[in-house]
Amino acid sequence: MKRYLSLSALSVAAIVTLAGCGSDTTSSTPGAEPTASTQEMTVSTEPGTEVSAEHNEADVMFAQMMIPHHQQAVEMSEMMLTKNDVSSDVVDLATQIKDAQGPEIETMTGWLEAWDEPVEPEGGMEGHDMGSMGGMDGMMDADQMADLESAEGDDAARMFLESMTEHHNGAVDMAQEEIDNGENPEAIALAETIVETQQAEIQEMEALLAEL
Repeated sequence: MKRYLSLSALSVAAIVTLAGCGSDTTSSTPGAEPTASTQEMTVSTEPGTEVSAEHNEADVMFAQMMIPHHQQAVEMSEMMLTKNDVSSDVVDLATQIKDAQGPEIETMTGWLEAWDEPVEPEGGMEGHDMGSMGGMDGMMDADQMADLESAEGDDAARMFLESMTEHHNGAVDMAQEEIDNGENPEAIALAETIVETQQAEIQEMEALLAEL
């Protein structure tokens, strides 16, 4: 699936073309390679950031499904930051997860908007076919989220660490799917970051669980 540059970018291209009409046309070299290919075209997201226009269905699915996955991880982490008698190591981990995944949500949302794709797939999240991703891996249901919200102390820490470990394993699987099948270089790079970061956090959470 290919997307082209925004109207403003096309306008710039048109101006450059018109300006070139006033130059010596004999200076062009027949058969010269174009300066940019479709694969090199980019679209703007937030000021100062760009994402390649080239993308495929796997890139779109990765962003659409990872956004709510990250949103739940942020919500779980925010719950831990309001609790009493939770170890500082667990609080630090929750802060780390929140600070990392919040900006990634904004980044992926910007990609979908730049690609002119819906942030939420048609039919909502439940109706979206994840294909080989196998569903929203590791997501907590409403009852589990309610249990985490009401828990305190070591019970809350244990529940958070166990649930977030499963949550991270699901995110790693989803990210690996993007690495294997995606096309957009920025999306693949983020997927690689997710795999590296969350695998390290899984090891950290396993160590923290052993201390409870």
